[in-house]
Amino acid sequence: MNKFSVFLSKILVCLLLSLQVQAGEKAWVLEIKGAIGPATSDYLKKGLEKAQEQGVTLVVLQMDTPGGLDVAMREIVQTIIASPIPVVTYVGPSGARAASAGTYILYASHVAAMAPGTNLGAATPVQIGGIGFTPEKPSDSEKDETQKAVKSTGDTMTHKMVNDAEAYLRSLAQMQGRNPEWAAEAVRKSASLSAEDALEKGVIDLIAVDIPQLLKRINMRTVKLLGEERQLSTLGMKIQTYKPDWRNRLLSVITNPNVAYILMLLGFYGLFFELLNPGSVLPGVIGGISLLLALFAFQVLPVNFAGMALILLGIAFMVSEAFVPSFGALGIGGLLAFVIGSVILIDTETPDYAISRSLIGGISLASLLFFLWVVRAIIKIRAKPVVSGREEMFGKEGKCLSNKGEPLRVTVHSEVWNAQASISISPGERIKVIGIDGLILKVEPIR
Repeated sequence: MNKFSVFLSKILVCLLLSLQVQAGEKAWVLEIKGAIGPATSDYLKKGLEKAQEQGVTLVVLQMDTPGGLDVAMREIVQTIIASPIPVVTYVGPSGARAASAGTYILYASHVAAMAPGTNLGAATPVQIGGIGFTPEKPSDSEKDETQKAVKSTGDTMTHKMVNDAEAYLRSLAQMQGRNPEWAAEAVRKSASLSAEDALEKGVIDLIAVDIPQLLKRINMRTVKLLGEERQLSTLGMKIQTYKPDWRNRLLSVITNPNVAYILMLLGFYGLFFELLNPGSVLPGVIGGISLLLALFAFQVLPVNFAGMALILLGIAFMVSEAFVPSFGALGIGGLLAFVIGSVILIDTETPDYAISRSLIGGISLASLLFFLWVVRAIIKIRAKPVVSGREEMFGKEGKCLSNKGEPLRVTVHSEVWNAQASISISPGERIKVIGIDGLILKVEPIR
């Protein structure tokens, strides 16, 4: 009876534990795909906050990224470090990568895992590529590597950026107990590793084919969470994918530099046309909404405000060409300012966050064609005779109605006018306007 009671109690404990796992323990999957930017950082922070509110036990970041913005990457790393929920970064599925900024996120995670056929590395800051940094070749000692780094950069600021990136990745490696030496290689030499080599060198913790297998392999693993050790219990966890909300999806669209650039131009042009034609309403509405969305995007993007000022100045000059007789000076100057401002608008060398040169070229070409059309129209208009105002009356012909007394009575443009003439004009005689004084025409006979 005693043995049966013990056996029954074990079964009840197992059932209770199973029910507890099924009822409460969940693993949320947050997907990081493509370039890492402000929308990615916002999505991750919101996801971890929501997971904490929902009582989620584990968060898995499924990552496939070529890298991204340094600011967004650091925000993500800080969020992971401060998270009260264990964060597992999984580079997958097969064929995925965690390059550049993705390597930092992988190193910062409580558990780092990769799928077979994936790779990570190339963590050299991308901005350095624009100012002369050449990744080093392997050397025999750390001293030689440092000397080569100083020589290869040839610039104090560049050297500082390299050292900062290396120290940052090293600190993440030491905090999570991963290989700090390869972290230095990833920054200074743009080194990369396959999943198998990364596991062998102690850069990651394990390799898993998919997320269910990942959860099985990290079961009972001990991780350091906010300075305290915690043992993971992941068997039987429910896997749920956390999707971005509408705000994050909107942010993801408008923080694309090409979209933000187009929104800004729509805003500027819309407001210009509304100011030039008050009461049009539609250009003002579209321009106002577009400009506000563009400004919202630019507050989280690395924007060069000198570039934005040049674009605005260029548009103002090109629009002014239609009203000021500069004979092309304003239009050409405006086009040059517009192109230069567009090129330097986004202050980063990260390829995924640069404005497309073809987009800049297309919009500049359209602006040039519009400018040429305006200049051609202005030249044509200037060559035509005046059709309104006082000057329009000069040279017009009419007929004398009466010459009794002063002034004369003449008809011009089917209108009856008072007129003066230096010589006598008979009623019914054809006349021509040679001047105007107030409301009195100066005429002469056509003989």
